[in-house]
Amino acid sequence: MGFNLAAASYIVALICDAFLIFFAIFHTIAFDELKTDYKNPIDSCNSLNPLVLPEYAIHILINIFFLIAGEWLSLILNAPLIAYHIWRYKNRPQGMTGPGLYDPTNIMNSDTLSKAMKEGWIKLGVYLLSFFYYLYGMISSLIAT
Repeated sequence: MGFNLAAASYIVALICDAFLIFFAIFHTIAFDELKTDYKNPIDSCNSLNPLVLPEYAIHILINIFFLIAGEWLSLILNAPLIAYHIWRYKNRPQGMTGPGLYDPTNIMNSDTLSKAMKEGWIKLGVYLLSFFYYLYGMISSLIAT
């Protein structure tokens, strides 16, 4: 049984994906608190906006490791979410000066809030499926060598 670059990339992906799952859970809880008026929009946006760029950076880091290791299927499976992240950040609300996606003046609109909740649940599902795929990839790459 050996240790190769593919196994290392899957191990890094597993660790990073655990953080992404945490970010998605935090995202979902924060928007649920907004929906139930437990927290005000300014506090929610101040806690969510600093997490946007680290989430995107972690996801890109995973894919850089897959690119270096030559794990093309994993890279292709992650490409749609990377494209969505780029599109989402390019089309963020007008007037935002700092990093982030969420504008406190616009976040309480029912359409925006429901879309953000849906986005959080979908990302959580994708990250959970990715976690188990990375676990499978790690085990299969460790067994293959």
